[in-house]
Amino acid sequence: MAVEKPERLRGNDAFLDTIRGIAPDVGVVVAYGKILPTPLLDLARSGFVNVHASLLPKHRGASPIAAAILAGDTETGVTTMRVVEELDAGPIYLSRRAAIGDAEDAGSLSRRLAGLGAELLVETLRGLEAGTLEAKPQTGEPSFCRAIRREDAEIDWTLPAGAIERRLRAYTPWPGLYSFLGGERIKLLRAETGPGGRVEPPGTLWTERGDLFAAAGGGSSVRLRELQRAGRKPVRGADFALGVKLPVRLGRFPS
Repeated sequence: MAVEKPERLRGNDAFLDTIRGIAPDVGVVVAYGKILPTPLLDLARSGFVNVHASLLPKHRGASPIAAAILAGDTETGVTTMRVVEELDAGPIYLSRRAAIGDAEDAGSLSRRLAGLGAELLVETLRGLEAGTLEAKPQTGEPSFCRAIRREDAEIDWTLPAGAIERRLRAYTPWPGLYSFLGGERIKLLRAETGPGGRVEPPGTLWTERGDLFAAAGGGSSVRLRELQRAGRKPVRGADFALGVKLPVRLGRFPS
């Protein structure tokens, strides 16, 4: 099987000639981060089909799975669409819905949607081959999500605990939620929303009944189940507390 890895698509006549020589019936795009130019799209008789991990037009862009978790969505899905020279804006062939579990992170949701997307792609290609499938325009107001950056995963302790918990799930496995203790980076591996009512400066740690808590915005708290200091093994929250002098604050604050 021939493999081509063009450094660029736009204006790449040699690559276009290669695809033209193949005379493809259809092209398939999955998790490809570049806009395909029209001269390339026109080379496939039935166009290009993209598999996108959201219910379009919601969460167009590079990080739809994380975006759905961050938004607190209770369901998402996968969509197959005809590719056009605009970000995830093409007409839709098929879509399938999937519930988002209360504790599901981006890694586990990605695996589920990958399987669902593979099935939907096969169904789409069969429909195109049989001539029984027609793309329909997207309806509704689109939303957009950019590529995730490492710095997005630094915890803002002024946010409500629920928002921090969603960020933990959205940024697992990458880039992984983190904060700072002094100048040391601390990874937050497992956590959940804790009880409210205790007002402390955001990021303040305390222990209660064997659990470690951090103060979050609006009088909420985060129960820290598992953390990891730089260069060390993951530990339970209570064990982490034994290695620091409480009270202490996680986060970076003006001096």
